[in-house]
Order: sequence, then structure tokens, then C-alpha cells
Amino acid sequence: MGNLLWTIIVILFVLWLLGFLLHFGGGLIHLLLVIAVIVLIVNLITGRRTV
Repeated sequence: MGNLLWTIIVILFVLWLLGFLLHFGGGLIHLLLVIAVIVLIVNLITGRRTV
């Protein structure tokens, strides 16, 4: 599950960069990236290490 979270974060980060470069997707990509960062922070704070 942890690898899946990192994969989603990387994909959203790449789409976020494409949004800046190509004006692709608008605010939706930015919203999804913010959600992914929040999930990452919550995962790091709770300290759950699922492998």
C-alpha cells in the first residue's frame, strides 16, 4: 500500500508539472496534488509503516 501511495504522488506531481508547462487540466490537478500531499503528511505523522 505504501508503494501505491508513492506511485500516486509521483504521477500527480508529473501531471502538476505538465499543468504548469502546457496549461493542461487546470485546477483539478492542483487540487489532487494538494490532496496527495495531505495524505502523505498524515501518513508520515501517524507513523504507520505498511509494507
